[in-house]
Amino acid sequence: MSEFLVSLLGERLVNGEKAEVDVQALGAKLSLVGLFFGCSLNAPCKQFNGSLCEFYSRFKKASEHKDKLEIVFISSDQDQKHWQDFLQEMPWPALPFKDRHKKMKLWNKYKVTSIPSLVFVDTVTGKDRVSKRSTGGLEFPWGPKPFAEVVAGPLLRNNRQTTDSSSLEGHYVGVYFSAHWFTIRKASRDDTGIGNFTLAPHCRSLTRVLVETYRAVKESGQKFEIVFVSADRSEESFKQYFSEMPWLAVPYSDEARRSRLNRLYGIQGIPTLILLDAEGHMITRQGRVEVLNDPECRLFPWHPRPVLELSESNACATSRRALPRPVRGRRLLSSLNVLLSPSDAEEEGELEPAKELIQPIAEKLMAKYKAKEEEMPLLFFVAGEDDMTESLRDYTNLPEAAPLLTILDMSARAKYVSDVEEITPAVVDQFVSDFLADKLKPEPI
Repeated sequence: MSEFLVSLLGERLVNGEKAEVDVQALGAKLSLVGLFFGCSLNAPCKQFNGSLCEFYSRFKKASEHKDKLEIVFISSDQDQKHWQDFLQEMPWPALPFKDRHKKMKLWNKYKVTSIPSLVFVDTVTGKDRVSKRSTGGLEFPWGPKPFAEVVAGPLLRNNRQTTDSSSLEGHYVGVYFSAHWFTIRKASRDDTGIGNFTLAPHCRSLTRVLVETYRAVKESGQKFEIVFVSADRSEESFKQYFSEMPWLAVPYSDEARRSRLNRLYGIQGIPTLILLDAEGHMITRQGRVEVLNDPECRLFPWHPRPVLELSESNACATSRRALPRPVRGRRLLSSLNVLLSPSDAEEEGELEPAKELIQPIAEKLMAKYKAKEEEMPLLFFVAGEDDMTESLRDYTNLPEAAPLLTILDMSARAKYVSDVEEITPAVVDQFVSDFLADKLKPEPI
């Protein structure tokens, strides 16, 4: 337990009295640590901190598990005095103010995209049990409930008939988080500095594509169902939007169930399509991208592929901004023109040698993290000479060399470039291993 916490948080934390807290000793009895991501200047964080302090006080006084839980503040403050003043309001320790690198690693590791966020981490397994902003309504140690339990209850069809959620058993399920009102504008160079990329389609455009996908999969004989979880602002809007959908929906009036499903999957933006297997286990969070990239549904149910070709839909649709970056904190391993010259890479099929080169490394890493029931820490891409690649090079100030092997961590605005003339499987394997072991020195983007 202590060893895991030291690797996660470092050897020392600090409390509101400026005293150091030994992580090795702290972790001796803990079974759960709550990582509170926040900022002193953020009003919702201040409000949530008050509620969390009240909960913490009650828990430490009354719970038989009081010694098994601790909270650690992970600050986004830029001013040390503001950070120190906020920390003095807290009865728990914090990551040291100057440890920005570890803060960013924690943001990436637990895919935090907004504050306040509270992530509970099992100190034995290292897995996050639940990520949410409320501590009420769950029994310690707050393990996440399975999909079947969270979705349990009546579901609607747009003809006003209802069916029980048990009808989903044995089906692939798409959990579709969307809203009638949501649109996304195009990004300009002034916004991003990288050109005029189009973001993911607004919700209604995606819904039209998804309807065709749904019908095609059903007609192929697959057991497939979609459950719409609305983020609409009124029941009237929900009904109007749902009338376009041939699948099921959580009743708009059941706000508690809709909220639980949002928390279960840590939904931070819409539209989002989560794909589940017949046992309710997640196949992919990137159903939106898969639907757009596979209109003929040849790859359904869209199990993660080890290596992708870099494209606008792969890189942009998975992010919340028009940047060619991976989804929410994951890094992007981009093998640009591996074993190919820029001119050759423009021809169809010329990226296959590059895919074949990094495929075994990607597959090995995928198998490793699947066995640990954890998400892949890297996404693997190959890219040729096109506008997307040029924009990526310009934005990240990558060298024009080809072949080029680089890891891009856009959330940390850092890049790692392999300084070798020939890229071989052994070179890629060592490069990835060194990165995951924190042996590589980042360059700023």
